Amino acid sequence: MEKKPRAIKDKRYEEKHKAERKAKNATWGTSIPREKAEQINAFLEKYGYTKVQLIEAGYKALLDDAGERNLSLGKIMDKYDDFFGFESEKNKSE
Repeated sequence: MEKKPRAIKDKRYEEKHKAERKAKNATWGTSIPREKAEQINAFLEKYGYTKVQLIEAGYKALLDDAGERNLSLGKIMDKYDDFFGFESEKNKSE
């Protein structure tokens, strides 16, 4: 039996599991200026972080910031559900 080159095996595997991967993960096609990207990459490499960790930490920071600006959201994020009557009614209309 002839061995197939690894590239062919990899391509067949990727094609076979493409739909599964797309259902499980999202890829964002975005760009930022090269200089900023190089600074970020250097920081990540220096401190041993991944781009996924960067995104997750940035998302958490933005959630925290949004929670500070929006009382209702902040209470939900803090799992604080003892709303005053007027707050509860306001949340329903938002």
